[in-house]
Amino acid sequence: MDNTELLNKLGVDIDPELVSLALTHRSFAYENGQIPHNERLEFLGDSVLGQAVTVMLYKTHPNLDEGSLAKRRAAVVSTVALAEVARRIGLGSFVRLGRGEELTGGRDKDSILADTTEALIGASYLSAGADAASALVLRLIDPLLADPDRYGAAMDPKTSLQELVAHHRLSAPVYSVSASGPDHHRFFTATVSTEGVSASGTGSSKKSAEMAAALAAWHELSGRA
Repeated sequence: MDNTELLNKLGVDIDPELVSLALTHRSFAYENGQIPHNERLEFLGDSVLGQAVTVMLYKTHPNLDEGSLAKRRAAVVSTVALAEVARRIGLGSFVRLGRGEELTGGRDKDSILADTTEALIGASYLSAGADAASALVLRLIDPLLADPDRYGAAMDPKTSLQELVAHHRLSAPVYSVSASGPDHHRFFTATVSTEGVSASGTGSSKKSAEMAAALAAWHELSGRA
């Protein structure tokens, strides 16, 4: 697959082999002779992401206490937020997935999109260095920070949805969650419903799946007059 379009969006010169590795999900690796996959890069990228966001928040919000800074950081580095970043750059179409994940909508799963985003950040760190990787992080999350309403929703999507539902005088949101996969690798799908609105989200835990569903419903409701 030609990853030139993706690299142009990222704006970082990343080694082609590392790009390919960052885009390789473990499901693809297992179906193709146990080749290397992106989880080590994801581990590295998670650390780079956390440090870049922490430094940025510390410098730009000198009046916030530790607890407030921690909440903002958690919102920006959450699976829900990273999946939104990934969708904005069309990352799902570049991920290398196994057939099973492909058939179950893996290209749009929050967890896969978020993990791949972190892996690409890790790859940028190894290829271009710490400064370039931090700059990439800030470019990726900037649209989230530029929209206060969306940022607030990403920080606490269930509460934000509850407030929006009350504003529209709709019935309280009702959540349902289903799980799939083996015990050591459970995958959750949540659906939230209220009057005239139903949205779904996925995650590696019940909580993250419900948050993803709540944010999707918030986006749908917030578009109403």
